[in-house]
Order: sequence, then C-alpha cells, then structure tokens
Amino acid sequence: MCAPQVYCRWARRRLPTEFEWEVAASWDPTTGTHRRYPWGEAAPTATHANLDQLMFGTAPVGAYPAGASALGCEQMLGDVYEWTSSDFQGYPSFHSFPYPQYSDVFFGTEYQVLRGASWATRPAVARNSFRNWDYPIRRQIFSGFRTVTFDRTEHGS
Repeated sequence: MCAPQVYCRWARRRLPTEFEWEVAASWDPTTGTHRRYPWGEAAPTATHANLDQLMFGTAPVGAYPAGASALGCEQMLGDVYEWTSSDFQGYPSFHSFPYPQYSDVFFGTEYQVLRGASWATRPAVARNSFRNWDYPIRRQIFSGFRTVTFDRTEHGS
C-alpha cells in the first residue's frame, strides 16, 4: 500500500477516483459543460497556477484563487500531480498524447492515474484532461494527493 492510501485509511478518507478528480477540476454546473482548465478556457498564467518551474517548488494553499474551479476546488493544476485511486487504463475517446508509446504500453493495474500538473510542468501540457501515471510506491515524480470523505453508504454507517 502506498503512502497516500495509508494516510487515507488512517484519516478515514479516500483518494478520489480519476472521474471524481476530473469533475472537481472541470465541471461547470452553471453552463453544464466541462472546462479546459479549472478557471475556464483561458490559457494558464502566473495568476492561475504554479507551473513552468517559476517557483521551483510548491506554493502555499490558497495562493491561486483565480485558478479555482467552478466547484470551488483550488490548485487543481500546478504544484503537484495528484494521485487518484484509479488504475491507468484507456477509456472511451482517450487519445494518446503526446505519442502512443508514452502511455498505451503502461495500461494495466500496476500503474495508478495522476491528474493535474506539477510546478515543473510546461503550461502547454497542463489542462484538466491530461493523464499521467506511475507506480504508486515511487517518489520520483512531483506528486501529492487530496482526499475525499466517504459517503455514508460507502462504509456502512
């Protein structure tokens, strides 16, 4: 079990699924559409997210209020890639980026999906739909995690 899962078990929380992460980052309930970036359609700037190695590390929580999603989730892009509980698999309408050997050969249950972008990510790659992956036990990627609470029906309360 990787460190984020151990923490979640201790805190009686869980990692979001890849789908939950993407909804939190991209869904706009006012328009009923998905946004390209949490804040909308405008390309990332230094007011939206910590990207492009400008800070050489993470920013404090709340440092980018202009980058919040329509659902109020902050810093979904930038700072660290975020672990999800989902295995890295293809899904309908998925297209390899930037080339097939970058992702397709890694589909399976050994790798977990990371979403978002880190402080070292180039803005051209940072968007709500970008999928990253790695072995959950590795630490060489700039990663972190956010948690979600269990629904009462999920753990029998």
